[in-house]
Amino acid sequence: MAILSTGPIENNPVSGVRPTQQVTIRLVSRAMDSVTVSIQGYVLSTTRTLYVSEMISIAPNEAVTRDYFADLNAFEFVFETSTEGAEEVGISVWGKQASGQLVDAHRVVEHEKTVKNN
Repeated sequence: MAILSTGPIENNPVSGVRPTQQVTIRLVSRAMDSVTVSIQGYVLSTTRTLYVSEMISIAPNEAVTRDYFADLNAFEFVFETSTEGAEEVGISVWGKQASGQLVDAHRVVEHEKTVKNN
């Protein structure tokens, strides 16, 4: 089992508008068997509050995309993969403006995630 995190992502308003209003998460399986991924999203303020909780089963060679609300001052996403094939799942996180434009500062690709130890 692998646990990966985006780490805290600051999204404070600039001229009254937060840079990111939506987060798109892309999961790609290169495993030989189905892999289960748990996605947890947290609002970060004085407390850490869970606001996204989803389990996704990904078939071999399948790509899955999910969109989540992110018009928040700070947030974090944590991914937990099933034991089998954990290293065979590519995960990327993309912050987007309301118009759908990517926010470069809020993109986390596969090699930039933090691995958490149990």
